[in-house]
Amino acid sequence: MENEIINRVANSKLVTFNLEDFYPEGKRMQLDISMWLLEGIVLKESDFRKSVKEHDWTQYQDAYVALHCSTDAIVPGWAYILVSIQLAPYAKKTVVGSMDTLESIVFAEIIPTLDLSVLQDKPVIIKGCAHKPIPQNAYVLLAKRLQPIARSIMYGEACSSVPLFKKKK
Repeated sequence: MENEIINRVANSKLVTFNLEDFYPEGKRMQLDISMWLLEGIVLKESDFRKSVKEHDWTQYQDAYVALHCSTDAIVPGWAYILVSIQLAPYAKKTVVGSMDTLESIVFAEIIPTLDLSVLQDKPVIIKGCAHKPIPQNAYVLLAKRLQPIARSIMYGEACSSVPLFKKKK
């Protein structure tokens, strides 16, 4: 069997770490508070409070919600807090910012809780291609957590990875 093809990747000790495996399920939603502003730019407190109170919050049940204002309005901080208080009984998570900010914050909470002890002194590849919206910040946070644990850190796929870190002997 001198022409036998050997899959060196499958036989290696490389461990692939896929952040998609930790992506929390649940719908992602944006809530644009400009709809509650006078002409989309002026916050009139009594009208704003009334609109917030009358809004159907049940649509955000178990959702991850990013609050934002799509106009150039100057929104006081209490307005976002008021909306987040209304969302609290329904949403899994509420943040102020974009959908990218939402995903970044979600992963910033998940990554410190991961048990990475099985990766001790192993070569680790952080899987790069994702079908879910994994924020770039999540990869950075994961690499920081892996650095004192893993023997080496690479990025990509086993067949074409980019070396990033190797422990000194």
